[in-house]
Amino acid sequence: MTEHTKPDRPQRTARLAFAAEELRLMSALVVMIGIGLFLALPFVLSIGSVVFLPVTTAVVLMIVLSPLADRLARWGLPNALASLAALVVFVSILLLALALILQPAVALYDSLPAMAQQVGVRFAALQDQFSWLAMANERLGSLMGGDRTPRVVLASPSVLEQLAMATPSVLVEVLLTFLLTFFMIESRVRLRRHLLFDRASHGTSIKAARVLREIQDRVAAYILTVAWINTGVGVVVALGAWALGVEAPIMWGGLAALLNFIPYIGPLAMTGLLALFGLGTAETVWLGLVPAAAYLALHTIESNLVTPSILGARFTVSPVMILIALSYFSWIWGVLGALLSVPILLILNALFDHIGRPNLVGFVFGEPLFATSIDRLGFYAYDNDGEQP
Repeated sequence: MTEHTKPDRPQRTARLAFAAEELRLMSALVVMIGIGLFLALPFVLSIGSVVFLPVTTAVVLMIVLSPLADRLARWGLPNALASLAALVVFVSILLLALALILQPAVALYDSLPAMAQQVGVRFAALQDQFSWLAMANERLGSLMGGDRTPRVVLASPSVLEQLAMATPSVLVEVLLTFLLTFFMIESRVRLRRHLLFDRASHGTSIKAARVLREIQDRVAAYILTVAWINTGVGVVVALGAWALGVEAPIMWGGLAALLNFIPYIGPLAMTGLLALFGLGTAETVWLGLVPAAAYLALHTIESNLVTPSILGARFTVSPVMILIALSYFSWIWGVLGALLSVPILLILNALFDHIGRPNLVGFVFGEPLFATSIDRLGFYAYDNDGEQP
């Protein structure tokens, strides 16, 4: 570049500063739009749960069951039959697990009133031991001028009435989920070809292939590995319940395995159930707390030693992010949202690993929102001679 065409150093500096300001303004708009979507998305997904929940569940099931369908297809089965067989295997395992849990639960249903009465006796004994605390609470309430006005309590539908009203919609959603899962698994080959070969450049096709492989490897491997670990936990809990003489040990093992899929909340719920059952059937309070204490010790070993050593660093996710995803999706979709929270988080992590993670904290202090933003401005920073402005 000659002296007549080569821009002056102040012009290059001004162009660089203008480009940086323009990019930062666009990044600020992206952050504001992202925050708005994050806040508005729960209401949209909750209102449209009839549509969005089956689709999301079907996508996760497709990712998990596609490797099984691929293996069955390699064994010579047609694609449609392999997809149907993979779905049938999953549904069979799910129905078997529910049968192992529900059948003993129905048998124990008749003993619930006696157990509730026994728990009341235990709490009454504890209340007598801490009667001074109740007296202090009453004295504090009288000093604070507690509200003594009568309250009107509206009658709400019973549990059976709520189940009767919810059953048709639940059946429709379950049927829709399984149909979507089957068609997604059956069309997985065409979807891969469309994502890989219908791209504008070869580099984009390679990146799409890597994203697909990473998502499937992470989610499918995580769920299958956690399923084996939870099955082991269920077997140990069933054997421990049988050794302690707890009724329906298979039911307790199945509950432990299923609830262990929900991080943090599931084990806490299982501990509470075992504590209530133990207090309602044991002779003393301390004996009643033995099953809950034994399960809590088992969960501590499993969550801190077994699971991290098997999953390794590849599936390590921040506990803060897990809790945020758990509260976010359970608020939107309830228990099923809690089950889907970790797979959805793994899918988002795999996507961000390939498209880039936003540097939100650094952006507040003046850094670029994405690391690639520096590369976009690189052509301004050097002239043709490799000279920095």
